[in-house]
Amino acid sequence: MDKINVLVVEDDPNLGLILRDYLKLKKYNPILCADGEEGLKTFIKDDFDLCLLDIMMPKMDGFSLAKEIRQLNKDIPIIFLTAKSMKEDTIEGLKIGADDYITKPFSMEELLLRINAVLRRSMKNKNYHQKIFKFGKYTFDFDNQLLTIADESIKLTNKESQLLKLLCQNKNDVLNRSAALKMIWHDDSYFNARSMDVYITKLRKYLKKDNKIAIQTIHGEGFKLIENI
Repeated sequence: MDKINVLVVEDDPNLGLILRDYLKLKKYNPILCADGEEGLKTFIKDDFDLCLLDIMMPKMDGFSLAKEIRQLNKDIPIIFLTAKSMKEDTIEGLKIGADDYITKPFSMEELLLRINAVLRRSMKNKNYHQKIFKFGKYTFDFDNQLLTIADESIKLTNKESQLLKLLCQNKNDVLNRSAALKMIWHDDSYFNARSMDVYITKLRKYLKKDNKIAIQTIHGEGFKLIENI
């Protein structure tokens, strides 16, 4: 069984190392980052099963980081770590979509119980690890970059595949333009945005054979893969 990848973002170096070593001991695969900016870059680069985020951090706080992560992946579990027990923090975390919240100091055993509970709940919705997507009459094989309808298969480019995967993961929800650009192109510059528009046009062409499938442009926000049942 593959190890569970955990993004740990904690600016206290001592606690960060304790968390990393404890999770390794418990057969997880933790990746430790020291601030929110590093955490976001690492999240974009690798695949994770769960995020463990400190709230009070330099460069980018945990709430801001969680908002960025949620734009890239609306399903991944997030647990906040905080030295505060303020009600306002709890409410803010829940608004962002935190799955759990633990106040420092805490025992490693309690943290592990919370991680396991959150992961059990998230098993019901794990399309962020999904490799085969079915929508309308299409089947999309992400690993092999193949989009198939009936007996016809279209070989997609790497960026077409990454973009279609994000659209599939957010099917019938808006895929934020800036988030998609950061995930695939690693920055949301004007030039890259125009490039993404070209790829969206190509994907629309590939999806024309099923009139129940469409990619809508949501002005000022991004794109939405629509499946009309």
